[in-house]
Amino acid sequence: MLITALRAGSTRLREATVVEFGGSENAIFLSSLPLEFDDKVRIERDRNGGTADAKVIAVQYHEGRKAVAVRFLEGPCAWVTQP
Repeated sequence: MLITALRAGSTRLREATVVEFGGSENAIFLSSLPLEFDDKVRIERDRNGGTADAKVIAVQYHEGRKAVAVRFLEGPCAWVTQP
């Protein structure tokens, strides 16, 4: 998956990551982007298309790594749970 931080300005912060947990309304992934609570991101599926905008609802730091939990803004997102 590709994660893009949706922020004002010309700088597009983006990274490839793996969704560690994906549900129809939420997802959790590891990130090195400077994301904080209430930031908005776009999640794009690597293959077969599919995008979803989401809002950061939690950030947890542990041993130099950061887990980010998001909630999809447009309601349930079924493609996140597909292999």
